[in-house]
Amino acid sequence: MIGIIGKKIGMTSLYDRKGQKRACTVIQGGPCVVTQLRTKAIDGYQAVQLAYGDKKQKNTIKPLIGHFAKAATTPKQKQVEFRCDDESLQQVVLGQVIRIEDVFAEGEFIDVVGTSKGKGFQGVVKRHGFSGVGGRSHGQHNRERAPGSVGAASFPSRVFKGMRMAGRTGGNRVKVANLEVIKVLPEKDLIVLHGAVPGANNGYVILEK
Repeated sequence: MIGIIGKKIGMTSLYDRKGQKRACTVIQGGPCVVTQLRTKAIDGYQAVQLAYGDKKQKNTIKPLIGHFAKAATTPKQKQVEFRCDDESLQQVVLGQVIRIEDVFAEGEFIDVVGTSKGKGFQGVVKRHGFSGVGGRSHGQHNRERAPGSVGAASFPSRVFKGMRMAGRTGGNRVKVANLEVIKVLPEKDLIVLHGAVPGANNGYVILEK
């Protein structure tokens, strides 16, 4: 396998062998269930579909109940497909349980995908890092966080598309690459990574090699 689904638990700090304090993120990775195998002959591509997190059957639509029943498992909250090669596809079977120790080991560098925290409607200073127009001068006030000019004069008499302006920010799919695996705790299905992971606590994340 090349990845697994998990849930962000929170952040902590650990000391390495050199005595340096390192900021870490704790993630509960799995256990995940193989719910579908995609093949080139049927689907046109190869992938392994994993499911994570228990879900009440009364809150699950009937097509998904049948889908999970084929894998002999209960309904799940999150489903993700991981593209793979022939060798990885042959190593798994439908209904197999994938645990964190089966995928990652200490010392590896992995990528984490998550949904960043939504910030709502924000101005240009917070959204794009603008400095603002300037300080308060004679006849000028409340301009510290203003965007400044956004268009030209009579030509072209419009605002160009793609201008960096105020608007909704956050809540996007974010991928953080090359986070070092500090610890793997198989008995608790936990993995500790050096660095920050996008999203809030208890949010779903995807761990990839």
